[in-house]
Amino acid sequence: MAVKAGNSKKLLPVAEAHRAALTLGVREVARRLNASLGGTLVSSLAGASDTKASHKWVKESGPQPRPEAVKRLNFAYEQWQRVAAAEGEHVARVWFIGASPWLGYDTPVNAIREDRLAEVSAAVQALVDDTFSG
Repeated sequence: MAVKAGNSKKLLPVAEAHRAALTLGVREVARRLNASLGGTLVSSLAGASDTKASHKWVKESGPQPRPEAVKRLNFAYEQWQRVAAAEGEHVARVWFIGASPWLGYDTPVNAIREDRLAEVSAAVQALVDDTFSG
């Protein structure tokens, strides 16, 4: 993990965050996101209509999330890792549920559910880099 020059933030490269999400498997990714964000938010960002879906996904005998939900879960975990590495877990949680100027004052949870992944990734990068071109 690299440390940004002139700043105490720890930066997690995108490729490293992506690799971690892929190697864990979706059940473990869901478990970690549930622990960090709570099951209702995780179900929501994945696009599930059942607020308890993410709790079911972590069980070995539980249902497998749909492919589009897997994509969103892996993406959300990558972004979680990047924000938490740079700002800490408390800030990462607040960032995911708070209105973001980089997302037109929508929340990252909503943006991920709506598949606005490029916007969310750019917002994470702006947060990590301390830049805003709004």
